[in-house]
Order: sequence, then structure tokens, then C-alpha cells
Amino acid sequence: MRCTPARAAREEARAAGFEVISVPHAAQSADVLVMCAPDEVMPDLYAAEIAPHLRAGQTLMFVHGFAVHFGFITAPAGVDVSMVAPKGPGKAVREAFVKGGGLPAIVAIAKDESGNAEALAYSYAAAIGAGRAGMIESTFKIETEGDLYCEQVVLCGGLTHLIRTAWEVQVEAGTPPELAYFDCLHEVKLLSDLIHERGIAGMHLAISNTAEWGEYQTGPRIIDARVKDAMRAVMADVQSGKFARAWMEEHRAGAPSLQRFRDEAAGHPIEAAGEKVRAMLGRA
Repeated sequence: MRCTPARAAREEARAAGFEVISVPHAAQSADVLVMCAPDEVMPDLYAAEIAPHLRAGQTLMFVHGFAVHFGFITAPAGVDVSMVAPKGPGKAVREAFVKGGGLPAIVAIAKDESGNAEALAYSYAAAIGAGRAGMIESTFKIETEGDLYCEQVVLCGGLTHLIRTAWEVQVEAGTPPELAYFDCLHEVKLLSDLIHERGIAGMHLAISNTAEWGEYQTGPRIIDARVKDAMRAVMADVQSGKFARAWMEEHRAGAPSLQRFRDEAAGHPIEAAGEKVRAMLGRA
């Protein structure tokens, strides 16, 4: 019998020693409810299966501030609201913990009616391994807006569009698609690893003088004043809640645009080149 993703997740949790219960059961019985559902799912999940069962003295803890900061979830009186936001995805948090380490985490308190919200949040952060990596005091606003902004302009939006556009120009100039893939995408990890380990200035010491000189000459031509203005506009959309409202409307409509964008991205010619490169490297 084919195993569904939900069933597979339940079996994995049980194998790791966790008890698997329903969301309403957890809301009724737990003192601390850690909200790890996706941002777009959380408001409806909260309204239908959690809010009716909350009682004074409980804690709602979030791993991302989106739903609280933008007002999609408002906890009732008597319930503490806090956040422990690891700086990495859940899979990476678990892997680091199993290895005896952890990831840094942002800790924030939105509502402390018990007087114990901060101590509990830091205890939880330490328990999932953040105490071994770093616990950073912040706010729901700063965490949420910073996370959305950097995802859009650098990590997921800016970087992917930069890679695709650079690849297109290089292929137009006559470079074979697979070689352009190496130049514009494959080597990104090598540089990002250096930046992660040493910072940008440290990375400069590990690359050729030619590459470093090219950065200084060409970087400002690509990331110019117009790009910075566009980044400011993105930040304004994030801070005003415009992006959050648009995303929730898209989700509640069944995410038709998201699926279209996903299909277009998967159909970009760079993906075919990537399949060939990964097969050559034994990573297909």
C-alpha cells in the first residue's frame, strides 16, 4: 500500500519516540502549543482546531511571526504568545540536534500574561539545540519582516532570477547550456560556502585577483541605484502587510498563480541543462 506524506510523517514521528495526536487533542491537553504549520495554513487551522480549546495559562509559541505580526492570529486573554524561530528549515534543525548541535534561533515575546513567557521561550530554544549555537532576542516584527524581505530580494527571489538571467545571456552569447550552468549556478555553492565560513571580505582572499577585480568593477553595474530602489519598494510592501495580504488571498483562492509560476520555473531551459550536469556528476 502506498504511504501518503501525512502517514509517512506520523510513522517517522513515532519511530523517533513521539506520541502522535490530533490538533484539537493537543490544544486541549498541552500547556505549550508550538505552531509549526505553514504560514498560509496556520490562521484557518488555528480558528477551526485550536482557538475553541484554548484556556488561560497556556502558551502559543510560533516558529515564524507571520500570522501574529500581520494579525491573522490573535490569542485570547490569559494565553502567552512567544516565538522561537530557528535560522534554518525544520529538517536542518532536527539534523543539527541529532548530531548534538543546534542552529541559532530568534526569541521574541508578543504577550506575557503569566510572567513566565520569556523564561519558557528560552528554555524551549535551549532544548532544541539553539543554546549550543546562539539565542538572539528580537521581536515578531523584526523577525517576520526581515525573513520575508531577505527571501524575496536575495535568497529565493533575487538569487534565482539573477542566475536564470545570467545563464540566458551566456547561452545567447554562444556558451553551451551545460557549461553556462556550471558558471552561473553550480559554482554559486562554492562562493556561498566561502562567504558563510569567512564573510565577504574573507571570501575575497580565497578567490583570484581577477575575480575580485571583476566584482568591484561589475557588481555596481548589476546592483545599481534602480535595484536598490526596487528593494526599498519590496521592503515597503512587506512592512505595510501588502505582501502578506496578497499571499493569503492567493492561498485561499487555491494558489492558481503559485502553480503557474512553479510550472514556468520548472519548464525553464536551465532545468534541462541542470539535469544533464547532475547526471554527469552522479546526482540525478
